[in-house]
Amino acid sequence: MIAGLFERLLNAGTEPARPDDARLAMAALMVRLARSDGTYSGAERLQIERFLASHYDVDAPTIEGIMSEAEVQEKSAPDTVRFTRIVKDAVPYEERTDVVEALWRVAILEGIDANERTFLRLVSNLLGVSDQDSGLARQRAERAAD
Repeated sequence: MIAGLFERLLNAGTEPARPDDARLAMAALMVRLARSDGTYSGAERLQIERFLASHYDVDAPTIEGIMSEAEVQEKSAPDTVRFTRIVKDAVPYEERTDVVEALWRVAILEGIDANERTFLRLVSNLLGVSDQDSGLARQRAERAAD
């Protein structure tokens, strides 16, 4: 499956993203964000699992498989663009603000540090989400955390 994903990533313009690819890419982005501050806590992993369960309607064994593969993919990927490209191609703009909000929710769990803020700015830009919409997504995430 990993080789297949990388093959599709390399040929990103030639074939549309599949739902499984978008789900894996989203999980990998969330893992990359969680690891960007030097730690990857159980609370962050649980937040990512909750997102997968609620947005993709998958069971616990499927979530565990996605998480395991996302962690491997994130660690081996040299850049973030490959993940954002898949998500951007698979998710309409109106829903990409939800993606950014989900990322902010992971960052907020343990306090947002400079690395996470920089990462979120980059990912929002790569997803084509405006600074204003990203800021609104952050506000929604902060309200949900209270």
